Amino acid sequence: MHRYFLTINTLEGCSAFDDAEHVDLALSHLLRTSADYSFEVTAYCFLPDHMHALVEATNDQADFLKFVAMFKQRSGYAFKQRTTELLWQDSFYDHILRDEESTLAVAAYIVANPVRAGLCSDVRSYPFVGSARYSIEELIDAVAWRP
Repeated sequence: MHRYFLTINTLEGCSAFDDAEHVDLALSHLLRTSADYSFEVTAYCFLPDHMHALVEATNDQADFLKFVAMFKQRSGYAFKQRTTELLWQDSFYDHILRDEESTLAVAAYIVANPVRAGLCSDVRSYPFVGSARYSIEELIDAVAWRP
């Protein structure tokens, strides 16, 4: 099963994810679409102008490109209905994790993004990180863990 580190930027760097309602909207579509397309969200982080996610296929038929396309379509449509604006840039960045790359190390990188960006000093105070697999405490432990 493949693991993917996904980054998607907002259109023209707009700060859509400064708004908790916009994050909740996109997150609900991320979780729904991951379930629909046989992926588990190991870690996610929404920063003002982009999002990161670590997702893992849950079966051999899972299609990452279809999953990302549907997530962007669903969340982008809902965002446009709410704001009349476009949400996502056309492309995205992905990295397929190799067998030797640690899931926890990548999760730690994702979860620590708001601290590195100066948005908070403690991950616990940043509301837009999480996981469908791990508790916030487990993610914080991952941040403290160094390979």
